[in-house]
Amino acid sequence: MKIFDSHFHIINPKYPLVKNNGYFPPKFTIEDYKEKTKEFNIVGGAIVSASFQAFNQEYLIDALNKLGKNYFGVANIPNNISDSELNILKNANIIAVRFNLNRGGSETIENLEKLSNRLFDKFGWHTELYVDNKNLKYLDQKLSRLKRFSIDHIGLSKEGLPELYRWIEKGIKVKATGFGRIDFNPIPILKKINEINPNSLMFGTDLPSTRAEFPFSENHINLIKENFTEAEQKKIFFENAYEWYNK
Repeated sequence: MKIFDSHFHIINPKYPLVKNNGYFPPKFTIEDYKEKTKEFNIVGGAIVSASFQAFNQEYLIDALNKLGKNYFGVANIPNNISDSELNILKNANIIAVRFNLNRGGSETIENLEKLSNRLFDKFGWHTELYVDNKNLKYLDQKLSRLKRFSIDHIGLSKEGLPELYRWIEKGIKVKATGFGRIDFNPIPILKKINEINPNSLMFGTDLPSTRAEFPFSENHINLIKENFTEAEQKKIFFENAYEWYNK
């Protein structure tokens, strides 16, 4: 089964890193990523900027250059970024902005609508949200004004799942990632999401699973293989994310 890894991090200590809430990450290079995924048929993916990388994009540009055209960047982008800087990011295959509403390290929620829609209007870029489901009800108006967005790690919490389901009905994407971060059994929830919208779920390894209660393992892939049909697996593992990142 082909896998498009919709969510992983590269942590290259050659480039600037900053502590986030007292946390400083261990290295996780491209070589480390390839070693961890060598048993899987990874054919592309999305490198996601983390809180401890703040607005530095050098590591991301370097990683994308080395991994090649089937890999895309999701960057922490400041609201005051210039058009010339954006063109550099675009040429490096960065195609989305991330708002980390849980840990910071990204632009603030006050600039969510302005920056997201600026990037969508200029380049067609989407927005990726690291947000807890229980906070979705407070963000309804802001999110309703975004042109296109996805939510990381199944939204983290059981509390607020009805709000997540409502957004899925409207067509948003949800990352089937971070099983070590959530407070519920993923399979019944993934089945519900798939029932609502079979084009929503996008699998990802979340490597190296920084600060997760337990890291990604092959068992996470097996859980999906054991609980979804082959046709559903193709969409979850590859088709949904591939189409999303190649828009």
